[in-house]
Amino acid sequence: MNLLRLYCPLENPPHQCQWALLDDHGGLVGEGVELSTVPRRVGRTQLVIPAAQVLITRARLPAAARRGPGSALAFAIEERTVSEPDTNQVSWLGTVGEDDVLAVVDRRSLERWRNALEKVGIRSYDIQSEMLLVPCATGEWSVAWNGREGFVRTGKLEAVVTDTGDHSSPPLSLRLMLDEALAHGGQPASIVLYTTAADATPDIEAWQSSLGIAVRLAGPWDWRAATSDEGISLARERARWRGIGIAGSQLRIPAWIAGIALAIHAIMLVMDWTLLVREQQGIRRQMETRFRATFPETVAVVDPTLQMRRKLAEARHAAGQPDIGDFLPIIEKVSAQVKALPAGSVRIVSYESGRLTLEVAATDQAAVGQIVTRLRQAGLSADAAPSSAGAGRGGVVITVRTS
Repeated sequence: MNLLRLYCPLENPPHQCQWALLDDHGGLVGEGVELSTVPRRVGRTQLVIPAAQVLITRARLPAAARRGPGSALAFAIEERTVSEPDTNQVSWLGTVGEDDVLAVVDRRSLERWRNALEKVGIRSYDIQSEMLLVPCATGEWSVAWNGREGFVRTGKLEAVVTDTGDHSSPPLSLRLMLDEALAHGGQPASIVLYTTAADATPDIEAWQSSLGIAVRLAGPWDWRAATSDEGISLARERARWRGIGIAGSQLRIPAWIAGIALAIHAIMLVMDWTLLVREQQGIRRQMETRFRATFPETVAVVDPTLQMRRKLAEARHAAGQPDIGDFLPIIEKVSAQVKALPAGSVRIVSYESGRLTLEVAATDQAAVGQIVTRLRQAGLSADAAPSSAGAGRGGVVITVRTS
């Protein structure tokens, strides 16, 4: 499977783009310097960003945040960048010990290149850092050097740009990195030096003497020469509707939060409903137990509340006392609440088995509502409905029962 590499300095106009097409064995098949000449039908595509335009740093993140959107990761390293968090695209590369390794790229510049690539039909590609393409073996550091400056890869996931040096003096930052590694017990056994420009080979003995470590010259190297399996992807772009992808990444965390909140709410509702059902069943069992204890001759208990009320009414009648559901007690309560109606408003009064029905002449709905409210406040069950009397008669039927 052939591989297309695009070397994209983010500060340059997107049409100025060096590219190289490699075959299955890493051999150079073709190259160019214009984006418009890039071949379209290739197996894989890599967008290579120059070393100086990628910051690789460490941070300690919660496990759940590692796969979060770059906008969230940017705030985790806000103190280590000089720009606002929303101007950076941050990618999680992996872990080294207890630390997470993050790569930082300028978001706006990268977006400009994405748009340019999409216009020429390139929509699927990996984003790579030049620093992580240089070979690196266990126990060694790899330095890419152009005669004045360069970068050093210290491990599979980590690399950093160096400051300046010269033919006989290595960069000061490289010496400081070695001192820090020695203090923490992680100094490499040797340094492998790759040259990235003509006449960039330094004085190896002078560098060894200054650094206090073996330096081995590995020959020339550039981003074209990197093997296809070298490097760590900073991000992977796929052919998709980018608006939907961006919106999805932005809404992923809120959607999870909303989903968890709804799930908790549903669980609490089910628990509350279950407790209420159990409480209702317990109260009903207590009522049945008390009813059977009071009236042991009862064969079946269907509605203990209604049956208890009827038994109480029977007992009162047997003792010659009125029950609250009898006509006189209920008509007395109703009369006290409807006395504000105009004379002659009540057309029909009927009573049957504890239910009193009044047909009232047509009146305004507010007045009927006030009567029903007062009846309910008096401890009665009251409802109002339009009268079913003949046409032109109209009116309202108020049905009253003992509660």
